[in-house]
Amino acid sequence: MEDLKTRGRNREDRHKGTWDPFLLNPAGAEKEQKRTCFRLAQYLVTVFVGLAVLTTAVVAKGSLLVLSTLSSPRSMRTPKEQQFYMLMLVFCVVCPNVLVFLKSLWRCAFKSFVRPNFKTMSLICAIECLVSLGTSILVLVVMPQFDVLTNLFISGGVCIVSAVLQIAFRLQAESWKIVFPLCSLVFTVAGYFLLGLDYYARVTSYVDRQGDSCFTYIGIGIFSSLLISLCWWENPLQATNRMQGTFQELEGFRDFVFCISSVLRIIVTGGVYLFYHYLLAGTIVWKDFVIEDDEGELLQIGLGLFFLQAFCAAACHWFGVVACKIHAVRMSFALPVCCTGPSVLILGLVLFISQSKTLAGVEEGSIVEFCGSLVNLNGKNTTSLVLLEITRSICRTSLNRYLNTLNMTNPTIIHFPRLLFLSLFFDYSHYEQWPFAMLALEGMCMWFGFLACTHYVWKTKVQRIERTSQLFVRRLYESCFIDLSLLLNTKMKVARAQNLERLDRYRGDPDKQHNDCFNFECHIYVDDAFMTEKGTGKRLVNSYVNDLINVIIEVYRVFTHKEPDEVAITETPYGGRLVVVLPQGNMLFAHLKDKSLIRNKKRWSQIMYLYYLLGWKGYVAKNPQKIKYKTESFQSLDRDSLMGNCYIRTTHDREIDNRKNISDDNTYILALDGDTDFQPKAVILLVDRLRMYYNVGAACGRIHPTGMGPMVWYQKFEYAVGHWLQKTAEHVFGSVLCSPGCFSLFRGSALMDDNVLKRYTTKSSRASEYVQYDQGEDRWLCTLLLQQGWRVEYNAASDAYTNSPQEFKEFYNQRRRWGPSTLANTLDLLHSGSETVKKNSSISRLYIFYQMFTVGSSILGPASVTLMIAGAFQFVFKMTGTLSIIVASIPPVFYIIICFITKANTQINIAGIMSVLYAFLMTASFFSIIGDMVVQETFLTPTGVFLVSMAIMYLVTAILHPEEFGLIIYGLMYFICIPSGYLLLTIYSLVNMNNVSWGTRESNKVEAEAKTIHNVLCDKNCRLCCWDMKVQVTQEAENVMFQKITGGQLTLINPELLKNNQPTPQETTPMQQSEEPSKETEKEENKPVQLEKQETKYNPETKYKQVASISSSDYSSDKKSILSSDSDEDDYDYRPDLAEKINLPASDWVNPVKEEFLKKLTCANMAKNLKEQIRYALPPSEDELAEELVIMLNDRLTTELSRVGPEDIPSNSQLEELREALTRQARQTMKSHRNTKLEKRVMSAIEKTLTAPQVRQLDEDENDFWNKLLDRYLKPINDSKEHQEEVTKELKSLRNKAVFLYFIINILWVVATFFLQAIGNDVISIKIPKYLPNGTLSGEYLKVEPLSLMFLLSFAILLLIQFLAMLYHRVYTLIHIVSYRSKEKDYLEKPTTYDPELENDYIEANPGAIGLILTSEDLQS
Repeated sequence: MEDLKTRGRNREDRHKGTWDPFLLNPAGAEKEQKRTCFRLAQYLVTVFVGLAVLTTAVVAKGSLLVLSTLSSPRSMRTPKEQQFYMLMLVFCVVCPNVLVFLKSLWRCAFKSFVRPNFKTMSLICAIECLVSLGTSILVLVVMPQFDVLTNLFISGGVCIVSAVLQIAFRLQAESWKIVFPLCSLVFTVAGYFLLGLDYYARVTSYVDRQGDSCFTYIGIGIFSSLLISLCWWENPLQATNRMQGTFQELEGFRDFVFCISSVLRIIVTGGVYLFYHYLLAGTIVWKDFVIEDDEGELLQIGLGLFFLQAFCAAACHWFGVVACKIHAVRMSFALPVCCTGPSVLILGLVLFISQSKTLAGVEEGSIVEFCGSLVNLNGKNTTSLVLLEITRSICRTSLNRYLNTLNMTNPTIIHFPRLLFLSLFFDYSHYEQWPFAMLALEGMCMWFGFLACTHYVWKTKVQRIERTSQLFVRRLYESCFIDLSLLLNTKMKVARAQNLERLDRYRGDPDKQHNDCFNFECHIYVDDAFMTEKGTGKRLVNSYVNDLINVIIEVYRVFTHKEPDEVAITETPYGGRLVVVLPQGNMLFAHLKDKSLIRNKKRWSQIMYLYYLLGWKGYVAKNPQKIKYKTESFQSLDRDSLMGNCYIRTTHDREIDNRKNISDDNTYILALDGDTDFQPKAVILLVDRLRMYYNVGAACGRIHPTGMGPMVWYQKFEYAVGHWLQKTAEHVFGSVLCSPGCFSLFRGSALMDDNVLKRYTTKSSRASEYVQYDQGEDRWLCTLLLQQGWRVEYNAASDAYTNSPQEFKEFYNQRRRWGPSTLANTLDLLHSGSETVKKNSSISRLYIFYQMFTVGSSILGPASVTLMIAGAFQFVFKMTGTLSIIVASIPPVFYIIICFITKANTQINIAGIMSVLYAFLMTASFFSIIGDMVVQETFLTPTGVFLVSMAIMYLVTAILHPEEFGLIIYGLMYFICIPSGYLLLTIYSLVNMNNVSWGTRESNKVEAEAKTIHNVLCDKNCRLCCWDMKVQVTQEAENVMFQKITGGQLTLINPELLKNNQPTPQETTPMQQSEEPSKETEKEENKPVQLEKQETKYNPETKYKQVASISSSDYSSDKKSILSSDSDEDDYDYRPDLAEKINLPASDWVNPVKEEFLKKLTCANMAKNLKEQIRYALPPSEDELAEELVIMLNDRLTTELSRVGPEDIPSNSQLEELREALTRQARQTMKSHRNTKLEKRVMSAIEKTLTAPQVRQLDEDENDFWNKLLDRYLKPINDSKEHQEEVTKELKSLRNKAVFLYFIINILWVVATFFLQAIGNDVISIKIPKYLPNGTLSGEYLKVEPLSLMFLLSFAILLLIQFLAMLYHRVYTLIHIVSYRSKEKDYLEKPTTYDPELENDYIEANPGAIGLILTSEDLQS
C-alpha cells in the first residue's frame, strides 16, 4: 500500500510539469531489499554454528579428561584396562598430526612443491618437536597423576609465551592495553602458585594418599605447559612485522615442513609414551594389548571415547573457521570457546550431583561418607563405569575421614611445622570444602589469564569468506587443548582500510560509510554501431545505439526522477563515445565502434577494452605528469570530497586520484553481455573471491537462462545440471575451465600476465585457430589464465540472468560454435597438462586425469545414446539385441550423410523432425523400463539401479538448491531430448566445424545489400559474341573521375585514402559473416594497472582518414577542430598546407545523438531537474532552505519561460537569461537565510540543470593511443581471396579428420557391443544375482554385457564424484551467503575523528582511504 501511495505522489509531482508523467519502470529498478526469512535463516545459522563450536569443544575436552581419568594409576581399573586407555590417549594426541600429514602430503604431491630452506625448516621442526614433547608429557605423564578437576585447570598456562611476547614487543595500539598481557601473566603465575598450595595442603593432610611425588609432577606440568606455549610463537612475531622474510619464505614450503614436522611429532609422542610407561614406570605389558572376546566393553568404551574426542576436536576447529568466515567472531567463536572450560566444569558437577545416586552400593549422607564408600564398588557391576571413575576422581579432592581420624589419633605422623600451618589457616570444621574452594580459585586465575591473553580476538575484524591462513597462524590444531588452541591461534591481524542504482547506488553517501561501498566505471561496447542512411549516404548511429540512449535516459529518470545531468559526446578514431555521469557520480561510457575503422566481433571488442582499461588508463594513472589535458575537459560533480563538500574537478584528475594508489592485483573487470541482468550482491560475492585469494584470476557466477518455450526449458535444466555438478566438481577438484563472458569478474594482473592478453591478440591464421580462438573466446581466455598458473572459481550464490536461444535453429547454431571450441580448448589444456601442473597449484595430475575421463565420456556420447536407443527398441518393440543395434544406428548414419550433402538450414530442419521422433521413443522407453522392473519384480538390475539412483541424486541435488528446486520439473524434457542434444547436435557441430561464422543474434543482411546497391550508379550485363561482360560503376568511382575532370579541392588527398574511407568488409573468417551489433559491458572498479611508457606520436594517416570521412555540415565556431593539438611540430609530420584548407565539422552522427539528450532542457524537465538538483546538493540539515529554494527557483523558471511550451527547448539566449535570473534569485534567498557557505553547491546545481550535452574532442595523448592500438592490433581485416580459399580447405580438412576420429571411436564401441550381443549372453556375460523386492534372492541371475556394465559403472562413478563435490561446495556456498548481510544504503556512521576502539589492537589504520583499497596482506596465502 505504501508503495502505491509513494508512486502516486511522485506521479503527481511529475504531472505538474508535463502532460506525459507516465514512466516505464524497468525490472530491477527497485532497491535490493532485506528478505526477512533470509535474514532469520542467517541468524539461525549463526546460532547453530556457535552451539556447534561450544558442544564439540565441550565433548572433545570432556572425552580427553575421561580417558586421562580411566588411564590413571589411581583409578579402580585393572592394569590391562589402564594400559588400553593410555593407548587411546596416545591416539588422541597424534590424530591431528596424522590429518595434517595427509593433507600436506596431498598438496605436495598434487598441488605445488617448493624446495625448502634447510635452516628455516630446521628451526620450525625443532620448535614443533619441543611442542610435541610438552604435549606428550602433560597428557601422557602428568595428567593421569591428578584428579579430573586439576586436569581441567592445569592446561590454562599454555598462554605464557604469547603473553610474554606481547609485553616484550609492545604490540598494543594503545599503551594502556599492555595491562591485558600483564594481567594474563600475573593470573597464570597465581594459578600455578595456588595449584602448588592446594597440593601442599593435600600432602600435609594425606588426602587420598597423596605423596611428595605430586610436587615433581606439578613442576613437570608447568615445564611442559611452557613448551606447549611455544606452539603459537608465530602469532606475536608476525604482528610485529618481524621476521617477515622468514615467514614469506616459509609460506612457499609450509606444506613440506608440515609433512616432516607431523612425522617428527608422532615420533616424539611415541617416544615419550614408551620411555615413561615402558622404561620408567614399567606399566606396559605387550600381551595385554590383545583384547579377548569377553572384553568387548573395554574396546567399546576406549574406541568410543577416542573417536568422539578426535571427531569433535576436528569438528570444533572447522566450525570455528566457519564462524569467523560468516562474520560471527564474537557470538559464534570467541564466546563459545571462552565458555568451554566453565561449561565442562558445570556439566561435570551437574552429573556428579544428579547421577551419583545411580551408583548402586554407595552410602548416602555427607560427601565424605559418599566418597569413602566408592572404594567398596571396585569390582562390582555398576550402572556406569565412566561415571564411577569420574565420581571417584572428584572425590579425590575431599579429605578422607578415615585418614583424618588416623592422623588425629597419631599426632606424631604430622610434623609440627605442618600442624602449625594447618592450625593457622585451616578450619577443620569445614575441612571437606577447602579443596573445592582452592580448586575453584585456581581455575578462575587460569581462566582469567587465558582471557586476558586472547582479548584481541573479541575485536578481530575479518572479511567475508576470509582465508583460513588469514584467520589462523597455524594449520595444525591441538586437539588436547582445543579451546585454548583456537583462541591462541587466531591471528593478530594487520588492519585494512575498509571504506569499502543498481551498482551506482553502492557508491554511497560521502558522509557515511557502507560495508560494500565502492566506485566503479561502466563501459558499454557496441560492436557495430553505425549505418549508412539510405538516400543521403550519411553515417549515423543505428537502432541499437538509439535503443541504448533511450534506456539510459529512462533508467536515469526511474532512479533520480530527472534527466541525465552531464553527457559528453566524443568522436574517436574507432567511431565515437558517449559519457554519462550516473546519479552517485560514477561514470558510464558507451563506446560506439565503426567496423570500417576498427575490427569488430566479440574477441576484438574484448581486446579493445582490455587495452583501454588496463593499458591506457593504468599508464595514465601511473604517469600523470606525462599526459597533457585540455582546460575544457568534461567536468562533473565529485562527491568523494571530505566532509561532503562538493567541488568541480576534471574527469582525468578524479580518475587519477581514484586509481593511482591501487595495484593491478586489486583491479577487477566485470565482463557482461548486453542482455545480462544481475543484482549488486552477485558482483560483491565475486569480488570477495578475488579479494581473498590472490591466485584467483577470474570468477563466474550461476547463469540462469531466461525466455519461454521448450528449448528454454531444456536449457534451464541443462544449465542447472552443468552448474550443480560439473562446475562445482571443477571448482572443488581443480579449477573451472570456462568463465562465461556473459557474467565474469577478472583480475587485472591476471589478464596482464605474460602469454595472456598479448597472446589473446593473436589473429587466426590456421584452421584450428579459427575453431579455438574465435568460436569460444571466453574458454580460450580462461585456458590462457590456467596455463599461466591462475585459478578460475565458481560462486553458486552469484546469480545472473541472460537470454538464451528460444528457437531450435538458434540453439543448434550456438552449440555448433561451443562444441568444437570446448573440445579444442580442453585438448589444448590436456596437451600442456604437465607444464600447467607445474605452474598452476590448483591443477593436479589427478584433475588432469579427471578431465581426460570427462572428455572420453563426452566423445563416447553418440555411441552411448545409440546403444540407449537400441535398448529402447528392445523394450518397446521386443527386438533382439543385434537387430536393435542395427536399427538404432540407421538414423545417425542417415543424419551424417544429410549433414555432408545439404545446407545448414536443411540439416537443422531434419534434426528438428528427428528430435521429435526420438522424444516419442524416449518417452516410450522410460515407461518400458519401469514396466520391465515390474515384470522382473525387482529394480535391482543395472539399468534399474542406475535410473533410480540418478533420480534420487538429482532430487537431492535440487533439494540442496531450494531456490532452484522448481527446475527439477524440466528434467523430463531434458531426458526425452537426450538423443537430440548428445547425438544429433554432436553430429551437426562436428560436420559443420568448417563453418566458423557466429550464427546467433546476427542482424539482417538486407540492409547491407541495400547499401551496396545504393552506391552502384551503373550496372549493365553485355554480351558480345561469346563474351559475357559486366560493367559496374560505383558512386566512389564517379567521385574520383569527377574530381579528375573538374580539378576539385580534394586533389591533394591521396587516392588510397579514398579507398580507406570505404567501409571495409570484416572478413575475419573465410566464411561469409554478417554484422553483429553485440553489446559488451564491463565494470572496472577505479583501480590502476601497470603499462610501460609509450611514446606519444601523432599519426598523419589517421588525419587523412578523418578528412575523407566527414560530411559538410556546419561546424560551430566555439568548438575546436578534432585535429587541434598542443604538441610541438617535431612530434609528428605536420602539413600546414592541408590544415589551412580543411575545416573539420562534427560527424553526421553527433547532432542526432546530441538532440536526444537535449530534451533535458525542456521547460518541464528543467523544473523537475532543478528540484532534484537542489535537494541533492544540500545536506539533510538544510531541508528548510532546500524547500524554499525549490519553490522560489521554480517560480522564477516558470516566469522566465512563460512563452516556452512545456515540451519545447529554449534558445541559447533564453537559457543565458534564465541562468542569470536563477542565480540572482538563489543568492537572494540564501542571503535572507544568512547561509552563504552553501552558495557554491546551489550554483553548481543550477549550472548542472542548464548544462547541455557537450561535444568534446579526444585528448591528443588518448587519440594517439587509439591510433597506435588500431594500427597494431585492431586494424580491420581484409584477407585476400587466396588466403580465404586456403583456410577454407584447411577447415574442411580439419573437419574431415575430426569427424573420422570422433566417429571411428564411437563405431568401434557400437561394433564391439554388437558382436557381444551376437555371441550371446550365455558365452560372454557377467552374472548378477537377482533380488526380489523383499530383499531375498530369487535364485535367478541377470546376464549383463561386460562393456555395458563397465561404461555404466564408470559413468555412475563420475556422477558420484561430482555429487560429493557438490555437497562440499554447497557447505562453503552457505558460509558465503550467511556472511553476506549487506543491503543498499545500510550505512554505518563514518567517524569524523580517529577512534582507536574502532580498529584492531595490533594495527595502524588508514583513515583517509577512499573506495575499495586493499593491501598486500589481504591477498597473502
